[in-house]
Amino acid sequence: MKKLTVALLAGGISSEREVSLQSGDQVYEALDKDKYHILRYDPKTDLGKLVSNASNIDVALIILHGPYGEDGTVQGLLDLLGIPYQGSGVLGSALAMNKAVTKQLYEKGDLPVPPYIICDRDDHVDADACVKHVGLPLVVKPVAGGSSVGMSIVRSAGDLQSALDKAGVYDGSVMIETYIAGTELTVGVIGNQDLVALPVIEIVPDQSREFFDYEAKYTPGVTQEICPARIDDQLTQQAQSFAKIAHQALYCRGYSRTDMILKERDIYVLETNTIPGMTATSLLPQAAQVGGISFSRLMDRLIELGMEGHPASDHPFCG
Repeated sequence: MKKLTVALLAGGISSEREVSLQSGDQVYEALDKDKYHILRYDPKTDLGKLVSNASNIDVALIILHGPYGEDGTVQGLLDLLGIPYQGSGVLGSALAMNKAVTKQLYEKGDLPVPPYIICDRDDHVDADACVKHVGLPLVVKPVAGGSSVGMSIVRSAGDLQSALDKAGVYDGSVMIETYIAGTELTVGVIGNQDLVALPVIEIVPDQSREFFDYEAKYTPGVTQEICPARIDDQLTQQAQSFAKIAHQALYCRGYSRTDMILKERDIYVLETNTIPGMTATSLLPQAAQVGGISFSRLMDRLIELGMEGHPASDHPFCG
């Protein structure tokens, strides 16, 4: 059988570049070299080469995180080039990257979300009014971003402005959200039309950390990840149902991973990742493994879903 030529895109120019490179290395190792001829591209330096080689590429794996990779920009380029790719298209990628729009679509899908405020980084923010609306403690984070970059937990009104300044470094819009203390859960979903929810993962950050921050996400041993989560069947089914609803509400394709907080018996949906991390410590591959899907088979399935129904052969630019 003829090998598929796979363009593996990792790196890029976002603040999550190093995580993307690590994920790219893991994906490269996991791909079956008997099935795939793999060409690696770093969008920071190799976009011209990607365009030049487009007619020889069967499918792309986008292992990019944050703006200029996970937000629909690279997806749009690949659409123009007629190259199928795993995961969500331009619309789903852009929607999920913008936490403000994400919240609105969650609410339309009747998903429970914490109270929140969206503000511009240059706005004068009345700290007391914010606290009155969302309470204390509260969470401040960039509207567009991932891996908890630029995120803070604020426990007094006097600390709000410094948290806004920190988040504003990464995006012009900032979200202020009620902090809900509880059990952190995350649920992966795989599929296009027919969705399969993976086992629920419970995230237990080190007690020295306030939340599941960047270092906790990507440093082995800092965070305990328990799969399946230590919750009953009813809560498991509810979390998996919420993940599927979020996937559909944001027009996702291929796969996604939705983060949630469980407080007592109530689950709140926080955000959805359209390109979950693929390092050795990443959550979606862990859940897939527990669900009986090896890392290598997961890559095969994502490629299959990416090529499913893609009209590349009819595309005017695909050569």
